[in-house]
Amino acid sequence: MAAIPTHLSLSRDPSPSSTTSLLHLHTQAAIFGSKHNLKDSHLRIPPASFRIKTANLRMMASGNTPGLTQETNGVAIDRENNTDVFDDMKQRFLAFKKLKYMDNLEHYKNLADAQAPKFLVIACADSRVCPSAILGFQPGDAFTVRNIANLVPSFESGPTETKAALEFSVNTLNVENILVIGHSRCGGIQALMKMEDEVDSRSFIQNWVVVGKKAKESTKAVASNLHFDHQCQHCEKASINNSLERLLGYPWIEEKVRNGSLSLHGGYYNFVDCTFEKWTVDYGASRGKKEGSGIAVKDRSVWC
Repeated sequence: MAAIPTHLSLSRDPSPSSTTSLLHLHTQAAIFGSKHNLKDSHLRIPPASFRIKTANLRMMASGNTPGLTQETNGVAIDRENNTDVFDDMKQRFLAFKKLKYMDNLEHYKNLADAQAPKFLVIACADSRVCPSAILGFQPGDAFTVRNIANLVPSFESGPTETKAALEFSVNTLNVENILVIGHSRCGGIQALMKMEDEVDSRSFIQNWVVVGKKAKESTKAVASNLHFDHQCQHCEKASINNSLERLLGYPWIEEKVRNGSLSLHGGYYNFVDCTFEKWTVDYGASRGKKEGSGIAVKDRSVWC
């Protein structure tokens, strides 16, 4: 069958008194070599949305697949609600400025000069796991680094932003606590558990999550008979302890933990039932364990 050429034209009723805009679609089709003029179709669209809907049609005609947002004259538009996606963000910022910043002006002026957080938080980049939202950290409370699956690479490995954050927060900011936060239904841990033994060198994800390989191996050793989802949940917690053990492999971290000026903690946020489990590394008991056999913990509690 021959291709059907389509002519698309857009027009708007110029009448000042008109309360609607006119979208004029005129289509001519050539079928088997003969041309047939099709009847004009008219759609009435409110003026406020004419520009946006016109842009939508142009995007559809171009064959581009729409994402969560689209650009219209340089403005990010929510494809479902046809609203500027930054409108709400702007209002939240202005509310923060009025209700928090201005009411605590001296505190924020001090923060402008220097920061002295008590915590370094290592959390997952997952959008559902925001440490400030779920644990109430305020500006100045926690130096935070987020990565896929809240992993800590070994001291001997190459440079990463996580290692840079560790060095700066521990040696310059002198934080007193490091909290590694894992969470339920972690996509990074699922990727780790699904990986073959040989890492795909082309995959950035695999080359990163392999950092947690020890947690995967320990999970397979004790939970291989469980459903995959339960294996992942086990690995999510094992990975946190693996990261805590890795932290003790950094000489300047181990030294501060040994002299009592730095504590290491694990946390697990289950957003399915909104519970939070917290524990602390027992350094004294961990020293008595065989190297590579894991860590001892204390002060375990569940917040629900």
